[in-house]
Parts: sequence; C-alpha cells; structure tokens
Amino acid sequence: MQKSSAVILFDGVCNLCNGFVQFVIRHDSRGYFHFAALQSAEGQALLRAQGVTLPTTLDPDSVVLVEAGQVYTHSTAVLQIARRLSGLWPLLGAGVVVPRAWRDAAYRWVARNRYRWFGRQAACLLPTPELKSRFLSA
Repeated sequence: MQKSSAVILFDGVCNLCNGFVQFVIRHDSRGYFHFAALQSAEGQALLRAQGVTLPTTLDPDSVVLVEAGQVYTHSTAVLQIARRLSGLWPLLGAGVVVPRAWRDAAYRWVARNRYRWFGRQAACLLPTPELKSRFLSA
C-alpha cells in the first residue's frame, strides 16, 4: 500500500456496497484508496490493529474508512471518502454541516434496507486482475 493512502472496509456481500466500491475506484484517479471486505481476514485484522472489534464496537453495516490512524464510520466515512475523489464529488464534504445524528440516521435507514432494495451476493466481491493491487490480501 502506498504511503499516502487510506483503506475502505465494506460489506463484501452487499450489492450497494460493491457498487459504492466500484464508484470510488472510477473516481479515485490517484489510486489513493485501497479496499477490503469487512468479512475478510484482512479487514478484521485492520480493525483489530485500530482497536475496533465487530460487532460490539461498530455496526457491521457501516462503510469504514481507516485513514491516517483515524477510523471513520457511517455518514462521516462517506463524506471523508467523497473529499478525496476527482470531479465535483469533494463538494459533498460540505455535508458535515448537517448534524451527524441526522446524517447517520439517514445512513442507517439505507443500511437497514440495502439488501431488500439492492440485493446481496453469496460471496464477497473478487477484484479483477487489474484491480487486485487495490485490495488488501494476506
């Protein structure tokens, strides 16, 4: 992993989450972000290294961003990720002015319904050979 990078942990069986990862890859022209499924050994090891355990400390339905020794979850993770993307997406970072309780309530509502609305896969996303270097592996 490059020195100035961050890791996005996501629900590897969630179609919405996999779509989000693909979106980030398309809009991350610098290759800043790396990825791991929350369910993977690599994702769990990274969380443990940050002092986070699942499921008691963190809702497993949250996208997690690990950047510069900080762990961001829920809507804050999404806004932090948007700030690093190319195009106009960094403007979404202004969403931090909305109270976190409101942002996270909306985030959790979508998270609770994501399988019903977008479906789920039987197994975690497998990256293409071109993208393999962007995903954490043992």
